[in-house]
Amino acid sequence: MGEKFDILAMQPSELEHWLVSQLGQKPFRARQVFAWLHQRGLTQFSQMSDLSKTLREQLEAQADIVCLGLDKVERSTDGTIKYRFLTEDGKAIESVYMPFEKRQTLCVSSQVGCAMGCKFCLTAQMGFVRHLRPSEILSQIYTVNRLLKDEGVPGERPLSNLVFMGMGEPLHNLLGVSKALRLLLCKDGLNFSTRHVTVSTSGLPEALLRLAQAIPIKLAISLNASSDEQRNQLMPVNRKWGLQKLLEACRQLPLKPGQRLTFSYVMFRGINDSDEDALRLSRLIRNIPSKINLIAYNANDGLPFESPSPERIECFRALLEAQHCAVFVRGSRGRDISAACGQLAILPSEGEGGRKA
Repeated sequence: MGEKFDILAMQPSELEHWLVSQLGQKPFRARQVFAWLHQRGLTQFSQMSDLSKTLREQLEAQADIVCLGLDKVERSTDGTIKYRFLTEDGKAIESVYMPFEKRQTLCVSSQVGCAMGCKFCLTAQMGFVRHLRPSEILSQIYTVNRLLKDEGVPGERPLSNLVFMGMGEPLHNLLGVSKALRLLLCKDGLNFSTRHVTVSTSGLPEALLRLAQAIPIKLAISLNASSDEQRNQLMPVNRKWGLQKLLEACRQLPLKPGQRLTFSYVMFRGINDSDEDALRLSRLIRNIPSKINLIAYNANDGLPFESPSPERIECFRALLEAQHCAVFVRGSRGRDISAACGQLAILPSEGEGGRKA
């Protein structure tokens, strides 16, 4: 981006300070520019019709509006849409739109690749490339929002819910994700409710507490095991922060009355799906206001895991329910286009923009 400002990443106060101190503008101009960028999702200063020609030229000369390139769109038979974007430096990332009866959800990526190394996740096979900047996170959302409007999905903001469950570990990119969240929640922007934004993490206790104390969005913990031995094998991050430290952090979260933490539990045949696992899991999360989402593993070529049978999953669910756990079996969306949980990846065997399912 050279010497130009990344204007999409500016908080309202930063934008106002810059416009007033550097360009000699009135403070209200910042609200106009912010609305064009974050409410309407414009990517060209020339389209900001209520700004003077001089100001538009100044903005063009001194600032950039980050806009990811749309590289590929894939549509599932269940209505799910997967978007592949290219960053300015040629890195590819994926976002997934999932329409439900009462909500329109976008699964957002926070990194190119991932450093966590989860053995069952295709994104982990990429390794870690880099963090996404706040503006690159926002561009996924603003672009999809605009595309949905063009397709006739109703509303000025067709997207109702956001889940940071795409490529990358959001809490590894805590600074970038936090900046993006503040802009998404801003009343002068898209004005998302904290109840409609979820950040999912593999379990970085210190970053988890920092985010929860700063921004009261919903949180989901990818637990996926009932013992440290299991989790060490599935999720190497557990070797640094074991279950005890992670769950201790969960108990310290500043949850509001009635608010529950979500524990995601991907089920693998013969690994974490036994009756004993269900009972251990119920004991692990005791006294934590929470619900458990059981997710059947989505098979990936080259990875040595299988999903349990539907009968085994139902038995597991019933055992948890008998232990007074709030538990739900979550279906997967977009499997036929490799858009389900753990299937997002851009692998080098296919080139920079390529993909291996």
